[in-house]
Amino acid sequence: MGIFGRKRKAGRARDDEYTDDAAYEDHDGYDGYDGYADDTDIEAEDDGPVTGPYDVADAPDDGRPRMDLGSVRVPVPDGSQVQVEMDQQSGNVRAVHIVTAHGQVTVSAYAAPRSGGLWTDVSAELAEQLRADGAKVTSGRGEWGTELSAIVGEVALRFVGVDGPRWMLRGVIAGPQSQAAQAPMVLRDIVRESIVVRGDSPMPVRTPLPITLPESIAAHIAERQAQQG
Repeated sequence: MGIFGRKRKAGRARDDEYTDDAAYEDHDGYDGYDGYADDTDIEAEDDGPVTGPYDVADAPDDGRPRMDLGSVRVPVPDGSQVQVEMDQQSGNVRAVHIVTAHGQVTVSAYAAPRSGGLWTDVSAELAEQLRADGAKVTSGRGEWGTELSAIVGEVALRFVGVDGPRWMLRGVIAGPQSQAAQAPMVLRDIVRESIVVRGDSPMPVRTPLPITLPESIAAHIAERQAQQG
């Protein structure tokens, strides 16, 4: 089994495509060897235990604490802090960051086509944008495919992306270059244990899935805003 329990063929996505079931054919299917040399029974290939990130439909009941952000549930390592980035004009949540000893981790989920392959396009565009901004960018092969490393001044960045069923999960860690060796492992550990809640509503490809804050965090922010106001 692969990451999501079955193989998915990658495909390219256009920005004007939507991710409702009516807009896409299901491309799932076996694409391996279609014949055998003899009549010997062949057991199904087992790639080992299924690992995340998980779609909510396939998420394990492992009892691990995760911060519920609505569209994504993210583990918060011991000793980490949570920072919320707000849009000052709309008052909506722009991002939630997990500040670890090795850098700031941000995990975001986006609507994607059923055919998958969105991260291939996004990672290429991201690399081009970073280079245009003066960053030194390198690309490599990681646990889920393409990983990007970038150096911007004294800051080291690492990006990973995972294509799931009608969603794409992107993770990034930003921190000092002195912590760059340990940072990718921290990022992968958080991404690997994350759960995506895509929902059934049709959405344009690349639309960020909405973030909702846990009640305790939302109450803390409201209290702080009241004090400042």
